[in-house]
Amino acid sequence: MNVENMLARPSLGMNMEAPVARIGGVPVTTLALDALIAKMLVEAPLRRNLEREPLLVFDANGQGLSMNASDPVFRANLAQADLIHADGQIIVAASRWFGEPHIADRSSTTDLFIDSLKPAAKAGVSYYLLGGEEKVNAACAREILSMAPGLQLAGRRNGFWKPEEEDTIIEAINAAAPDVLWVGTGKPREQAFCVRNRDRIKAGWIVTCGGLFNYITGDYPRAPLWMQKSGFEWLHRMATRPKELAWRYITTNPHALWLIWKHRHG
Repeated sequence: MNVENMLARPSLGMNMEAPVARIGGVPVTTLALDALIAKMLVEAPLRRNLEREPLLVFDANGQGLSMNASDPVFRANLAQADLIHADGQIIVAASRWFGEPHIADRSSTTDLFIDSLKPAAKAGVSYYLLGGEEKVNAACAREILSMAPGLQLAGRRNGFWKPEEEDTIIEAINAAAPDVLWVGTGKPREQAFCVRNRDRIKAGWIVTCGGLFNYITGDYPRAPLWMQKSGFEWLHRMATRPKELAWRYITTNPHALWLIWKHRHG
């Protein structure tokens, strides 16, 4: 069932309260990508209209598992998430190695964003882009409006600011009142920002998205589909951006695998 059908019949199309799988010490939703998108497009405008506290949506991948185990501040912030989805294929695979429940499929942040654009435009769900360099953020905004004509882009702002500017940024977001705020400033900064400002931000969902905007503009190339599905997208990223990512993957991937084994019984 596609996203549009699930939006039309949410009670038949998705389980809004799916169980979680504990992977490497992190609770990850078992929702499929389409169901996650439908949940977002239904819930986000409803929560915003009702002036409910925004839902915090973070992601889980190898880096996240490693940081959760080694960085107490990141661990405390990650624990505040209402929903953590499987950004990495290794997370999905691990859920099937050691019994139930299984994660339905990978919900990479890039796919979550791209696949939601046209349904969001049709449903009138508004987005706000926070993060990236100014030229990247602006280019991403232009690109998604071209990809999904009619999309309501409530606002945008680059990801570089001084601590004393944060109040002004929150005021701008609240003036725009987006249904979904996408925060792409990278781990652990984006999680800390979301948790710190959750009770001040007027939005339905707040979703962290790392380098998403760079992938939309093409500044960061995506791996071939077979690499994405087989769990080797990290290798493509390391090969295409060795200076930025080689050390990260060399250190966090083995640690993540060890954590998955360590916590294999939940």
